[in-house]
Amino acid sequence: MPEPNSSARNITVAITGASGAIFPRILLDLLERDDRVSTVNLIVSDSGLRVMAEELEIAGRHELLPKLLGRAAQKIRQQNDDDIGANVASGSYPTDAMIVLPCSMGTLARIANGTANQLIERAADVCLKERRPLVLCVRETPFNHIHLRNMTLAAEAGATIFPVIPAFYFRPATTEEIAREFINRVLAHVGLPQADAYRWKGD
Repeated sequence: MPEPNSSARNITVAITGASGAIFPRILLDLLERDDRVSTVNLIVSDSGLRVMAEELEIAGRHELLPKLLGRAAQKIRQQNDDDIGANVASGSYPTDAMIVLPCSMGTLARIANGTANQLIERAADVCLKERRPLVLCVRETPFNHIHLRNMTLAAEAGATIFPVIPAFYFRPATTEEIAREFINRVLAHVGLPQADAYRWKGD
């Protein structure tokens, strides 16, 4: 029987109610395929589900992962945002990083101000208190003063503010390529660089 891989990564992904449902779909696909990842705990807010219904025409929580991935998930465990007693709500559970993508301004505000009534915010709070990587891929424009203040509060607490800002210097031909390269940047930030990521060569 093979020895367990002690270096395998355990990642939490949260999807909240901001535009950009294509991004977490690609993120989950890459994490599912990555041999360095053993477990992905997925939390989707009610508002996140509504955005997916609008943008991806995927409705409801039932069979969500096969609908998102186009196949059965082997590593991804779907958690209920109402379940404040789930594994990721405890600091004793070994999460290596948490990515909130997209991160709505409401979710940002609750994380920045320590309001952890739902699992997404509680899991983020655990990452902050345990000094684990927390990446908030905020999605809004323009930012008002409250948004900026909450980003500062979250950053001061230890989160990385990683706005959903696409790159164009690699000359993408499709929306999919734009989204994939953004995800490549996010994954590199949590220690999971992707082999096909664009690397600037310069002069």
